[in-house]
Amino acid sequence: MLDSLARRLGLKTDPVIFFVAAGLMVVFLLLLIIFPSAIGDMFTAGRTWVVTRLGWFFILGVTVWVLFLVYLAISKYGNVRLGGDRERPRYSNVSWFTMLFAGGIGTILMYWGVAEPINHFASGPRGAVPFSAEAANDAMSISIYHLGLHTWAIFTLPGLAFAYFIYRHKLPLRVSSVFYPFLKERIHGPIGKAIDVFAILGTLFGVAVSIGLGTQQINSGLSDLTAIPNAVLPKVIIICILTTIAVSSIVAGLDKGVKTLSNINIGLAVALMLFVLFAGSTVFLLREIIETIGLYAQNIVPLAFWNDALAPFTTEEGWGWQGGWTVFYWAWTVTWAPFMGIFLARISRGRTIREFVGGVLLAPSLFTLVWFAIFGWSAMELDGIDSAAGDPHPITDAVMENPATAMFTFFEELLGAGGLATFISGMVVVIVAIFFATSSDSASLVVDMLCTGTEDSGPVRQRVFWGVSEGAVAVALIVLAGETGLVALQQVITVVGLPIFIMMFLAMFALWRGLATEKFVTIRMPLSGSKVETLQPEAEGVRTRISRSSARPVRRSGQE
Repeated sequence: MLDSLARRLGLKTDPVIFFVAAGLMVVFLLLLIIFPSAIGDMFTAGRTWVVTRLGWFFILGVTVWVLFLVYLAISKYGNVRLGGDRERPRYSNVSWFTMLFAGGIGTILMYWGVAEPINHFASGPRGAVPFSAEAANDAMSISIYHLGLHTWAIFTLPGLAFAYFIYRHKLPLRVSSVFYPFLKERIHGPIGKAIDVFAILGTLFGVAVSIGLGTQQINSGLSDLTAIPNAVLPKVIIICILTTIAVSSIVAGLDKGVKTLSNINIGLAVALMLFVLFAGSTVFLLREIIETIGLYAQNIVPLAFWNDALAPFTTEEGWGWQGGWTVFYWAWTVTWAPFMGIFLARISRGRTIREFVGGVLLAPSLFTLVWFAIFGWSAMELDGIDSAAGDPHPITDAVMENPATAMFTFFEELLGAGGLATFISGMVVVIVAIFFATSSDSASLVVDMLCTGTEDSGPVRQRVFWGVSEGAVAVALIVLAGETGLVALQQVITVVGLPIFIMMFLAMFALWRGLATEKFVTIRMPLSGSKVETLQPEAEGVRTRISRSSARPVRRSGQE
């Protein structure tokens, strides 16, 4: 019956995955809209249980992923190519970086680049006196911990696993393919389809949270710049306009639409960052960029294992500050893992594991560090480092009232009232809008791929459906449930993040098991006599490479 319906609608997809995912999305959305408070209460209780009982699991887990990825990059497996041995990358390094960054956390950096450091600066979550120099150092360390290596590990691990199994083992372009070492041919049956449906729902609602935050920031900026009120109707109009842009990009496809928007946006974001560097205290910021690298290196290990274990003795909630920050970050980010994993795999075909990990894990993390160092230190300097709690702190006041206004208040303090501040704030709105569009169109294209199981684009109507669905989810939440709906959805995301987190942990073991099947050859170097273990090339290439290097095979390792 579903096959017949798909044919009548002109769809090119797995009908079970498509219709079940779409149906569950509608059912869940209706329940969330009709009973936002009840569902919010239910999932708030679930979230409290998750962060109280399993917060340590999230924190330890992501740290394990970072260590695992670094090991793979520096080990013999780093030479394994994500595709055939002779395959080469399709995109240049510049286009590859802009696409993975814009599809990842570009919107989040625009939202939290000022707001998160200021929040920690004013609250001292690790015991520092608010607004002190120690609180400023802690604020920067925590912010980069949240959005640096650990966040990108959550994207890198599934991306690597998907690329390996899809392009090296020629499996369907679906999340379930990662679990082939455990499920074998059952990835094509009900278990595999259930995994794919769950991944699609997690992606849709995870992106919906980001859409809600991005829309709030855009509306706040327009409210400061114009007479447009910060209200429901403008938010709906903003979502409709940006969904139209995203859908246009979806129709154009990955190579034209997403790539073009990503290149434009990363250029604007870099220009904005350089403007702050030279318009603010340039020497101070240059010194802090260098010092922040040391701060991150100094604090990454303690923060990576800190899970607020004494919170039951020191807080009324019993689970401490990290439940609302770190655990929520990891749970929310991991709902993006299927989407970002497939997207990263799609744009990284032909690269080696070492290139992939170095590009996806390290390059964006370095950019994030510089971004926070420039915006975060500028904001804390303007707000008064080592000032008294009773002194004026305009940026802190704005963040505590509404984090979405943080970036605009920052530029007002940096540039003063006037035309330049207005122009730059307008530029911020444009950058956030394009980041929103690139995240939305990337997610829609990936969801469509998860349904078709191939890289081939489905019919335009099919791709447009998912793009419109993302906008519709956000609009419905804002119109019918208001802020209560968004808050409830954030609780849902934390709970939904747990099973997806467990899935990604299993993906790590599946990847390790898959790599164990790779064949390696140990060769003795002719001059030094040392032995080097290297990936056995394809059949014809074995003789060519070995004869050219004048090295001789010693033994083979790995399973057949």
